[in-house]
Amino acid sequence: MAQIPWGHNRLIINKIKNFDEALWYSQATLDNGWPRDILELKIDKNEYDRAGKSVTNFGMTLPATHSNLAHEALKDPYNFDFLGLEDDAQERVIEVALTTRITDFLLELGKGFAFVGRQYKLLVSETEYSIDMLFYHLDLRCYIVIVLKAGKFKPEYAGKLNFYLSAVDTQLKKREDNPSIGILLCKKKDKIEAEYALRDINKPIGISDYLLTHSIPDDMTSKLPTISELEDELTMRLHNTYEDQDRDQ
Repeated sequence: MAQIPWGHNRLIINKIKNFDEALWYSQATLDNGWPRDILELKIDKNEYDRAGKSVTNFGMTLPATHSNLAHEALKDPYNFDFLGLEDDAQERVIEVALTTRITDFLLELGKGFAFVGRQYKLLVSETEYSIDMLFYHLDLRCYIVIVLKAGKFKPEYAGKLNFYLSAVDTQLKKREDNPSIGILLCKKKDKIEAEYALRDINKPIGISDYLLTHSIPDDMTSKLPTISELEDELTMRLHNTYEDQDRDQ
């Protein structure tokens, strides 16, 4: 903690009461060079609770040291509320928005991600395929293939991502690169289904949820007016306005 600025320490002490969590944010600040405002954003978005929570098969498909590093690089869920999109937004709309806000997207992905391209074309035999988003991870030294799905996770998504990873490893991966990693981002997933789907996949894949909007806490919901209450308030205000105008006349 002595290796980061005092303002960062004060922020952590004021916001975090759990020692392990406070130490994690201190180390993450040191590792990533977060300025104070970014640290506060990470705390507000519960970065500690999301880090390393993705369902993966890394333990079966990567060497131990590489597996641990790769697992910690993934989150669950990813928070895309900075896009300002509704929950029913379609895949391509989200994908374009993430590309437009690539700086915010990279910040949410975390340290080490370098953007390669969107709808990245790969030719396999005589068929052209498009990868939603392709990154290269500077610390893991490997390509990261991201597939985005607007709905619930389906087991067949893992098979398609496994296919993409095989193509990337064959066509793009250099001798010095580590095996490419796939990240499947879904609106929601069943953890058991996800674990079953990855069990016999031979490529390293992580499955995470993503959020487009913050849910309203229960204690806040009770304090917000209902639609009917808002309508009643508006009607009353209009009525009072008309009465004031009549008196003035």
